[in-house]
This record gives sequence, structure tokens and C-alpha cells, in this order.
Amino acid sequence: MIEIETDRLADISVLRAAPAGQANRPLPTLIFYHGFTSSKLVYSYFAVALAQAGFRVVMPDAFDHGERFSGDAEGRLGRFWQILLRNFEEFPALAAELEDRGLVAEGRLGVGGASMGGMTALGLLARHPQLRCGASLMGSGYYMTLAHTLFPPVGNVERAIAALAAYDVGHQLASLATRPLLLWHGEEDDVVPAVETLRLQQALIQQGLDGNLRCEWQQGVRHRITPEALACTVDFFGQHL
Repeated sequence: MIEIETDRLADISVLRAAPAGQANRPLPTLIFYHGFTSSKLVYSYFAVALAQAGFRVVMPDAFDHGERFSGDAEGRLGRFWQILLRNFEEFPALAAELEDRGLVAEGRLGVGGASMGGMTALGLLARHPQLRCGASLMGSGYYMTLAHTLFPPVGNVERAIAALAAYDVGHQLASLATRPLLLWHGEEDDVVPAVETLRLQQALIQQGLDGNLRCEWQQGVRHRITPEALACTVDFFGQHL
């Protein structure tokens, strides 16, 4: 049995899930981020599965998504990278409020996400050493190059993505490798190319930094989450968080 509810943390609309009777007790806690143009409710199956495994799960609506959606779907397509940056900027307040409420057991805080959420997880794991582990499904941490082809920003691309440089994994491999990391990707992904995950996997291997890396591929799968991906995620956090 689990309990699931909507809440506000750091003035952000979130979905919270936990094992029944433990919603306000300290638990190993995971902040999980949804994909672009989606919402916390659409991705709530992750919250259900992870709460059933004994975790507290917090799923925020990204800026201009879910309860925070402005209604301008066309304009939002040109603000992908700004929204990703907003995820990074909002994380410290979310984490701090969870700690202040006494909801995180023994500092056991992890991060995960799919698609844009997976990109969020990689950047946060690279920059926040207090995170115990992280999972990126269908994501990429090479923002500075990917932004030229994936949802390019309207106007000056370089200026729009300059603030993301501090989170780009290209120069933070050593930091990223200090904790357990799951990378999952469908081999036929038609939105975020699987080569993005392969690039990170190979970079870590080449520098001898793959000791904490788990990389899973699924043949014939495009840009979607499969039951196998969900099970892999639950298993990973069960081992490391």
C-alpha cells in the first residue's frame, strides 16, 4: 500500500508518494523529473512503483508544465533549454525544504528523470555532491552541443544556453562518477539520440571512471519508457539509495 498526494514544496507544485503510513516520516527520498511537454501526473507511474519499493518520491512540475503551464504550447517549444535551466535553479530550494521538514532519512537523497528529466538528473548529479545516486533515462548531459539540434532556442543559441555550461557533463566527468549512476536508453530513440548516452558511457570508460556506472540499452525502442526501463530504475535505486 502507498499514499500519493499533491503538495507544494518551495512554492512548486509537486506530487508526493510514500509507503502507507509513512508520508511524514524520514525515508530514502528521490526527486524525479518528468519529460518536456509532459507533467508530474503523466509520469506518476514512477512515483507509484518507487513508493511501493519503500521510497519517498517527489515529482515537481517543471516551469510551464502541468499546473504551471501558461497555455502557450507553441511558445514553450522554443524555451526547452530555459526550462531545463529552471529545473537546475529550483532544485536547491526543493532539497532544502525536504531536509527542513525532516523527510529525508540519513541524507539519503537521490535524483532521477526521463528525457528532459534525465537531462536534469545528470546536471544535478554533477553539481550537487550531497546526492547519493542518480538515474537518467533517455537523457543527455551534453547540453552545449545538443542545443543546436534539439529544440533550438529562439534567437541567439549561444547566449540562450550559456548558463547551462556550468552543468554540462563534458567537463564534470570526475564529479559525476563519484556516485552510482544509471543510464538507460532505447536504441532507436528518435528524439534524444541513443548516441548521447553512448558518448557519456565511453567518456567515463576511457577515463577509468566507470566503476559506479550501470548502462542499460533496449533494442527496438524509440523515445518512450518501457516496463523494463521502469523495473530497471526501481532495481537501481533499491540497490543504491
